[in-house]
Amino acid sequence: MSDRARAELAPTGVLRAAINLSNFLLVTGKTDDGKPQGVSPSMAAELARRLGVEIEYITYRTPGELADAAVDDVWDVGLIGAEPARAVHIDFTAAYSEIEATYLVPPGSKIESIEQVDQPGNRIAVPARAAYELWLTDNIRHAELVRAQGAAAFETFVNDGLEAYAGLRAGLGRDLERLPGSRMLDGKFTAVQQAMGTKKNRPAGFEYLTAFVEEAKASGFVAARIDEFGVDGRLSVAPPA
Repeated sequence: MSDRARAELAPTGVLRAAINLSNFLLVTGKTDDGKPQGVSPSMAAELARRLGVEIEYITYRTPGELADAAVDDVWDVGLIGAEPARAVHIDFTAAYSEIEATYLVPPGSKIESIEQVDQPGNRIAVPARAAYELWLTDNIRHAELVRAQGAAAFETFVNDGLEAYAGLRAGLGRDLERLPGSRMLDGKFTAVQQAMGTKKNRPAGFEYLTAFVEEAKASGFVAARIDEFGVDGRLSVAPPA
């Protein structure tokens, strides 16, 4: 630990950690005093402990709002999916965990595989600015993406009779119960890489942050937190960088 790394990651003397509240696998609840609880807050808290500073959680309803705030002096380290569109203002580490993303199809659908979704005439409902929405934007060639804010994407999928709904596998499991007869497709179209990031032009801080993430994976810290918060089987430790 260098003084420069500490100064770059916690310039106010407190680690201001930006947390995305919309990912229920990474933020599973709140502590008695109202602070976020889960794998992501635990990663931030462990980083603060190693830096020797206090932690302050800066929470956001969506990952897009968290990423937008990177241009302001409101947080020091952010925990969201690492996507190229977000890397304009954020330096991301390698992922510490991964979450599979796939599709839900409605009752009676003839779609049997992920490959059959990206076809002319198909419409895919997707939450706007989710990490997997950014991936779909770059990779869907024939189907139409229908974006809506957060949970409204599922309502659009159902009410407008769309051909597919994109989401994280764990979340789609709950949506299956809300739409009897629907099916979740096997496999994945991408795996959302959950990473830690800091502002650009913090080289010593970013170097330390990168090493911290790799050590947290190798030491079993990430795996232990996944087990502690009961999200094993839905959230997995990312491979070494």
